[in-house]
Amino acid sequence: MLNNKTILVTGGTGSFGNAFTTYVLGHYNPKKIIIYSRDEYKQFLMGNKFKEYGNVLRFFVGDVRDRDRLYRAFDGVDYVVHAAALKQVPACEYNPMEAVKTNIDGAMNIVDAALDCRVKRVVALSTDKAVNPINLYGGTKLVSDKLFIAANAYSGEKDVRFSIVRYGNVAGSRGSVIPYFQNIIDHGGASLPITDYRMTRFWISLEQGVELVIKALMEARGGETFISKIPSFKITDLAQAMLPGCTMPEVGIREGEKLHEVMVTREDSAHTYEYEKHFIVYPHYNWWGEQNIISGGKPVEPEFEYSSGTNTQWLGVEDIQRLLLTDLDGH
Repeated sequence: MLNNKTILVTGGTGSFGNAFTTYVLGHYNPKKIIIYSRDEYKQFLMGNKFKEYGNVLRFFVGDVRDRDRLYRAFDGVDYVVHAAALKQVPACEYNPMEAVKTNIDGAMNIVDAALDCRVKRVVALSTDKAVNPINLYGGTKLVSDKLFIAANAYSGEKDVRFSIVRYGNVAGSRGSVIPYFQNIIDHGGASLPITDYRMTRFWISLEQGVELVIKALMEARGGETFISKIPSFKITDLAQAMLPGCTMPEVGIREGEKLHEVMVTREDSAHTYEYEKHFIVYPHYNWWGEQNIISGGKPVEPEFEYSSGTNTQWLGVEDIQRLLLTDLDGH
């Protein structure tokens, strides 16, 4: 499906963008991959990393806040993956208007540009923090999700579909707990602080995240939220896997932080279908019909909730150690 297509990735110099580019170049023959981001130095580094694909990769310096620049970048684009966002919870709390401009205004600009430039598919990356949000970052991503889902009602006769892919912190990505722990270990630390001993998280690798985005690009009919079925782990087990025998002082949960990641709420269970490797939350608007339900799934039980704290799949210390080697190359 991606062969001979032009794909644009906003925020494309980040962890996801690099993994997505690697995956697409390794599995398909795209006509062009456009990396759209603000940091020209990261684009320079990424260009060197993929220099053998210089005939395929293009780099646009631009901000999703800049509507005119997006229109220029979207010219001739078939598929858009929207990964750009302000993601750091404390930074968003301290700079709320900046988070709104990027995460909400930027989403509206993506929608408008995709509709007017006749892009065929748009997949926007979401987060568990958009589910029952308790911080500004989660609030802005909830609004962003709603904008992309509602955009399907404005497509008219255009062949464009908007969908969402939702997951939590990707293992090893910038800002996640693994690099934080690793930095302490690299500097000789023997103690890894735990915010709350009860805390759990989902484990998803960058490649799994990329594969779910590819699935959404291929299968989405408009308005779906795709969520991977993945295992959970305890933060205390992660600490022991990374530094066996370490002390783990409990330092208290941070502002805006949750004990568990929730991907599907009980309120959404009435519109959620389970598939072999993922869930899909379908929209419930009058412009959407049940004929758009993708085959192969079944409705979840009433009051179903998909939470890292009540998951049926769990990773132990040895499982985490193995995944640290296979998913993160030991880093």
